[in-house]
Amino acid sequence: MECRELNERIIDRLTGDLAPDSGRELIAHLDSCSACRTEAAAVERAWAFLGEDAGAEATPEFMRRGKALVEEEMLRARVREFRPRPRWIRPALQAAAVLAAAGLGYLAANRRPTPASPAPRVGPTPAPAIAGLGENSRLSNLSYLGNGPNGRIGIGFDVTTRHQVEGSPADPEVAKVLAYVVTHNGENAGETSRAIELVQQHYGQGEAAPSPDIVAALTATLKRDPNPGVRKKAADALAGMRITPEIRSALLDALRDDKNPAVRLVAIDRLAAAAKQEPDARTIQSLRAKAVDPAENGFVRAKAASALKTMEF
Repeated sequence: MECRELNERIIDRLTGDLAPDSGRELIAHLDSCSACRTEAAAVERAWAFLGEDAGAEATPEFMRRGKALVEEEMLRARVREFRPRPRWIRPALQAAAVLAAAGLGYLAANRRPTPASPAPRVGPTPAPAIAGLGENSRLSNLSYLGNGPNGRIGIGFDVTTRHQVEGSPADPEVAKVLAYVVTHNGENAGETSRAIELVQQHYGQGEAAPSPDIVAALTATLKRDPNPGVRKKAADALAGMRITPEIRSALLDALRDDKNPAVRLVAIDRLAAAAKQEPDARTIQSLRAKAVDPAENGFVRAKAASALKTMEF
């Protein structure tokens, strides 16, 4: 056993995952290496301290993030559907048209002719066309105004029209829609996570080249989304794709800057796997920095050190 293997083995021993042969090698090494004994004792003290910590008072920010994570799990299977138009909407619109026509008829019947010319014959005027209202449209956010002057009424509503795009996951139009859903259509963490899961189902390392739109959307989510669980899903999705310079850069940025250790661990795994096939100087430098960073999370340091051992320089 070598000194650089200490962190990984001591953590495995503390979690109960250390194999018997590795445990005996660890004990033998600690007996002969005073520096590693000191390091192992410090790790064990930190482990014990964390186990005895009574816990700090939950802050509002902690509660907000916790609620967001719970909401994500509760809404994981939620799929927004376009429901057919309610039956009562058409009669309501018909009633509005009838009242409008009746009001116009009343005005025409009571209009007095002027001496200069006879009154023109006024008949019902068709209602103006509503932009976007078709057979596949759905009305929402309906509001009504009471009877106004001359029996006029008002109906307010939003019009949503259903569209469908079909094609393979590599089709540019399909990719653009999925990218838009990831970037713009998430009203909460649960919906954003669901959109990322849909992307993961159709894009993977088997693709000849991942869609640039999808990569850009996932990269933006990984960099900017405030929810750590959503960022973790974005990192997982990028890690599942065939590596590109854009994906490598996004994962290197996440390894350096993301505050969620789980995201950094995903980045290490994917970057190390890519570096085994195609050595990359930035990846090796980043892993070395993480492996010796005393301020870094212990599991992340151990993962970085373990990844470096499997690589050829």
